[in-house]
Amino acid sequence: MIAVFLANGFEEIEALAVVDLLRRANLNVVTFGVGTDTPIGSHGIAVQADRSASSLCVDDLSAVVLPGGMPGTTNLEQSETVQQAISYAIEKQLPVGAICAAPSILGHGGILQGIHATCYPGFEGELTGAVYEEGGVVTDGNITTAAGAGVAIDFALELVRRLASVAIAEDIRRGIQCR
Repeated sequence: MIAVFLANGFEEIEALAVVDLLRRANLNVVTFGVGTDTPIGSHGIAVQADRSASSLCVDDLSAVVLPGGMPGTTNLEQSETVQQAISYAIEKQLPVGAICAAPSILGHGGILQGIHATCYPGFEGELTGAVYEEGGVVTDGNITTAAGAGVAIDFALELVRRLASVAIAEDIRRGIQCR
């Protein structure tokens, strides 16, 4: 199961584009509400999460996705459940995706040591130990990071490529009329 964590203040495009495209790829995606079952995004859009973060069993994880947004990123970082999911994914070498401000969570956790990564401009200093790359989407090993909402589709398609296949990612890209 691919866990996408949603906390109050999450960036709607970054979260929902990922959920949408992963589900188009017929992947098992579950949204987990952190602190609430109906988190409200940074632009006032309430989303009903599939499950509460407290119900997560890390043994069921196949990947973890962390949308950005503020204060969503801070709320994710403060969640013990989210931290446990990240630790489990890193230990098992499962894919981890983080976009916008959310790569800072990985940086603060010491996970980005020597890893090529990107983030929203202004958060570069939070990517402790990372080899920073400006903008876009960056995959290094099992970690995919992205700069922000403007590359949310590219980020989601990269996750589809990694979790399903290149062919499925390209089919989805063509189907949604994305260059």
